[in-house]
Amino acid sequence: MLSKQKIWILVSSLTLLLLVFLVIGREEQVDFSTDFKPILNKHCISCHGGVKKNGGFSLLFEHEAFAVTDSGIPAIIKGKPNQSELIKRVLEHDPELRMPYNRPALSQEEIDVLKKWIKQGAKWGEHWAYVPVQANKIPQTVKGFEKQIGSSAVYNIDRFVFQNLKAQRLQPSQEADPMQLLRRLSLDITGLPPSKDLADQWKACQITYEQMVDHLLASPTYGEKWASWWLDLARYADTKGYERDQSRTIWPYRDWVIKAFNQDMPFDQFTIEQLAGDLLPNPTHDQFIATAFHRNTMNNDEGGTEDEEFRVAAVLDRVNTTYEVWQSTTMACVQCHSHPYDPFVHEDFFRSMAFFNNSRDEDTTDEEPKIRLYEAEDELKLHQIRSWLQENMEPEQAKAYTEFLSFQEPKYHAHLCTDFVNGELIDTKWLGLWPQGSAYLKNVYTGGADRMLLNYWSSHDGTKMTIRKGGPHGEVLSEFTIDRTGAITRSIPFKPIFEKVDLYIHAENSGLAAQQSTAAISWFAFISEIPGDQSDAHQKVKNSFHDLLNKRPLTVPIMIENPSFMQRQTHVFERGNWMLHGDEVQAITPESLNPWKEEWSQDRMGFALWLTDKNNPLTARTAVNRVWDQLFGRVLVSTLEDMGTQSDPPVQKELLDYLAWELMYTHQWSLKALIKEIVLSHTYRQASSISPQQMARDPENQWLARGPRFRLGAETVRDQALFVSGLLSDKMYGKSVMPPQPEGIWQTVYSGESWTESEGEDKYRRGIYTFLKRTSPYPSFISFDAGSREVCLSKRIVTNTPLQALVTLNDPVFFEAAAALGKQMLEHDSKEPAKAIEEVYAAVLFQKPSEEKLKALMQLYHDALEDFAYEKSAFIAADLPGSQRKKWGAYTVVANALLNLDEFLTKP
Repeated sequence: MLSKQKIWILVSSLTLLLLVFLVIGREEQVDFSTDFKPILNKHCISCHGGVKKNGGFSLLFEHEAFAVTDSGIPAIIKGKPNQSELIKRVLEHDPELRMPYNRPALSQEEIDVLKKWIKQGAKWGEHWAYVPVQANKIPQTVKGFEKQIGSSAVYNIDRFVFQNLKAQRLQPSQEADPMQLLRRLSLDITGLPPSKDLADQWKACQITYEQMVDHLLASPTYGEKWASWWLDLARYADTKGYERDQSRTIWPYRDWVIKAFNQDMPFDQFTIEQLAGDLLPNPTHDQFIATAFHRNTMNNDEGGTEDEEFRVAAVLDRVNTTYEVWQSTTMACVQCHSHPYDPFVHEDFFRSMAFFNNSRDEDTTDEEPKIRLYEAEDELKLHQIRSWLQENMEPEQAKAYTEFLSFQEPKYHAHLCTDFVNGELIDTKWLGLWPQGSAYLKNVYTGGADRMLLNYWSSHDGTKMTIRKGGPHGEVLSEFTIDRTGAITRSIPFKPIFEKVDLYIHAENSGLAAQQSTAAISWFAFISEIPGDQSDAHQKVKNSFHDLLNKRPLTVPIMIENPSFMQRQTHVFERGNWMLHGDEVQAITPESLNPWKEEWSQDRMGFALWLTDKNNPLTARTAVNRVWDQLFGRVLVSTLEDMGTQSDPPVQKELLDYLAWELMYTHQWSLKALIKEIVLSHTYRQASSISPQQMARDPENQWLARGPRFRLGAETVRDQALFVSGLLSDKMYGKSVMPPQPEGIWQTVYSGESWTESEGEDKYRRGIYTFLKRTSPYPSFISFDAGSREVCLSKRIVTNTPLQALVTLNDPVFFEAAAALGKQMLEHDSKEPAKAIEEVYAAVLFQKPSEEKLKALMQLYHDALEDFAYEKSAFIAADLPGSQRKKWGAYTVVANALLNLDEFLTKP
């Protein structure tokens, strides 16, 4: 018999052998998202996905992948790779049968992944970005980096980054030079270099790094810097776009964005107010203005165009922009067919479109609806009218009158008129009836109103207008005379009717030629006379009401929802063609994302609440990814506009999810708090110099072993030049300005608009206030990669071209800045030029020049002093002695070179 000891040894040995067998024999599990799905996207889904379903087989959704195909059997049989047609076809030798058809065969490694996945049960998975954000376990502090970190504080961001650096056998960089770190931080938060006072405090250790961060975040210049980023996403511009590209007044929206950032409006509220501020209870003027986010769409004023076509184009753009800005989703792919790679079907686009399809705008020339921002005196009148109405009418009735004074809706635009006899739409915009002319305005609901408000102008007297019910022999609803007048809104008696009706409109004027328009009618509205006792107070209210109707205050295009009697149906567009209507659809969000809650209204407000719901997997991740890109010049997910299955898997996914969770739950959607957490980290504070090891192992800095260093944005390049030269104005808000630009850039048609150079401090305001014409953007901004903002721009492509040097050397703004900076050198010239140049260099770049650079700058100074005839230059006008003028000119050349240095144009 075996002894107990031998039995124990035998059992232990067998147990050990079994464990070894299990470990060695265990097959590595295939991950659907990272291993299997990329192979499908690369080789299969273009023929078996959202666009095509060849053979009745699609790999876009789970139910489709395992469904019976046209062959009568499923292409994938779980657990049986050798019996699955998918595997048989990729192994086929006959080129007519092998898949992918007419393309290179899969590699053996890729085939093995497909086999393993099927053998392991073909478990379908979700793409990582479509899974709700979960709280991540924060890694322990990684040891071994003490030398690089020194006394720097280590934050949670660093723990995630250091963990990955350790796995990649990389080390973090040491903290950047204190003054260079200050300049980096200030440029990132405010878009400007730090003030001298702040620099002195930091240099003297009078404030901590965190206090400096708080100081910069509290600066009003923070809002101006970060608003520039958002305005790219909002496709903000001062013109309408398309061929005519005429000016529009929408700068109050830009000011709203700046204020929202400075107030640190929570990102969920920031989202809701822009998408549906008009649908909030008792919205303020600011909340209406916020909705101009989606009135930044282009508007086509060209004669002969179909307004409905371009209204639809604007709505399509709103869908695409909303998904790109908040969801990093390429929903535009779904307009014509189901998404080729991501789980969105063709109908999803139009179900989302239904949320946006009932706004009042109709691509009219005047871009209604607009909020009317009255001057103080008229605002007081409006307040008095509102108070009287609230005391003498039912609340809903009173609201209708005051809302009409605020944005003149609802109304029927003349471009809706049809069936013309002796008449036309003038320039396809305004109703122009000739003598004995008529037209129909169909499907009109007057709500029993006893007054019609008519907006028109006319060059002729004595036109008799008749409006009948249904046709030329119908009941007369209104008769009135139109005389010569400029644009006016007139109140006309109208017979009350309570059902929808077609209005027949007829004009008579025997004194006009056959094809001469009697008037140009812009719109019709129906509202009852303000009820009352005909007292003096009542008459005063009526007079004030009509007086305000004809005021021309500052107006801003906004979003307003259609009333129930103007609701539009939304249909699928077959193959994306707006003229080919398919099935009607209702407003609903894609099933592949977070579920819809019953308490949400099926309008833009409900959609905004769906986007900002904390179960939405993409909103917080997208916001974090965008903010990170602004600070590091690279993103955590490499495709900023797309987190779908075609995007590169993020190497810092745990960090992305950690920050997304923090944004929603810890920071309560505060972007300032998110930015602060990022810039406090050692990861951000690292020096940006690159070591040979980092260059070899991580040239693109995806593992974040060094600090960010990249060329500054267009507005910052200009603002910085004006700031260091002392020219920059700190004036905020207001109408867009036109700073100097080269002659002959702006050539407009039709309107006669021109680039009229601003005067005084408006010449030197920050770039965010520069007038942006879509068809002719500000030249220096375009040279430095800013966009025309015709569509949403998620990321500016950073280029490095000779044109940029030509801008900083020759552009009027940069030359004037160089002259002002040269004047500073002249003021430091009490002892010697080298000292003056060195001091200004240090003030501009927060570091002293090397001996080699100083020598080169001195040589440039002496060459300029000797070579140029300044008595023939602009410096002759300066109130300085001749020798001083020549020195100033030479210093200006040196300053011009400083403003063109790589160190100046690049974030340190």
